[in-house]
Amino acid sequence: MFLLVTGHQGSDGAGDTKDAGGGAGGGGIRTGRRGRVLKITGLSLAGLLLLGAGAAGWVYWQLDGNIGSVDINSALGDDRPARPLSTPSADEPLPAGPLNVLVLGSDSRGGEENRELGGGEDGGARSDTAMVVHLDAGRTAATVVSIPRDTLVDRPSCPLEDGESARPASGVMFNTAYEVGGPVCAVKTVESLTDVRMDHYVEIDFAGFARLVDALGGVTVTTEEDIDDDRSHLTLEAGTHHLDGADALALARTRYGVGDGSDLGRIGLQQRLVKALLEQVARQNLLTSPARLYEVADAATAGLTADTGLDSLGELTRFGRSLRGLTSAGVTTVTMPVVPAPWDRDRVVADEPEAGELWASLR
Repeated sequence: MFLLVTGHQGSDGAGDTKDAGGGAGGGGIRTGRRGRVLKITGLSLAGLLLLGAGAAGWVYWQLDGNIGSVDINSALGDDRPARPLSTPSADEPLPAGPLNVLVLGSDSRGGEENRELGGGEDGGARSDTAMVVHLDAGRTAATVVSIPRDTLVDRPSCPLEDGESARPASGVMFNTAYEVGGPVCAVKTVESLTDVRMDHYVEIDFAGFARLVDALGGVTVTTEEDIDDDRSHLTLEAGTHHLDGADALALARTRYGVGDGSDLGRIGLQQRLVKALLEQVARQNLLTSPARLYEVADAATAGLTADTGLDSLGELTRFGRSLRGLTSAGVTTVTMPVVPAPWDRDRVVADEPEAGELWASLR
């Protein structure tokens, strides 16, 4: 409407009458043409704006729909470790308090892509990777603590989706918690083991991890020894390698081709991958390329499951922005202190008091 009114400014009364009625006259014809051009331009711009808004809405809907959700808080109730006390500052636009996030990598057997990457047959999943990520106050430093999947733990009773509860069990492998009761039981078991409140939960499956690495253009890692693991189907000579998504996933899963074949050797490779991925993300100037930004965001959210505090694109974006001061140099990676189990040399147990002291430092 504004454009149409503007098209008639500067004409006299007669000119306005002729334009409105389509009368003859050189001035009237020129003004009419200009009005039609401006009208067409205005409609075109409006159409582009609508298309842009529609595309943005579709992108948001697409990325938001990628994220799976699990309501940990409702399932576990109040029978949990206390949250750390923090006083948010009124002038802080983003959250900056300390935070603990349980990050699991699952070998989901669902979907063809996961099966092709080694997830096995349909019918379940296990937590092959478990890391507690502790963000310090200010969120410019983080400690990533890996929990070996072979750790023998006392698994507490866990609520199940059907309303029943899984029975508690003593001296069972840590990764059975996810297998028995999914994310809720994994969180409850970690909290029971550590007495540390998990503020958030994030899980990514095989396909999601591989897709993210590919979207970032691969990842560069250095291995200190030759790797030849027929189970993960990875063969690498010692040295620096640029890996695509499938090979990066194989490296994260490699166990029998490094060290003594225990889970501790695999954890070392996983921690190296975490740092390499952080460095790769830092090198990406994604804001200058909307197409690349969408590709990485789509890959990052595909295969992702989060608790209800991080299960939307808006919440994840806000969380990511709160980490703007965190670099790979500020990330410390450690493994929960363990020793071989006296009754089973193929399994480990927490090494006390060192393990307890580590968890106490994260509260």
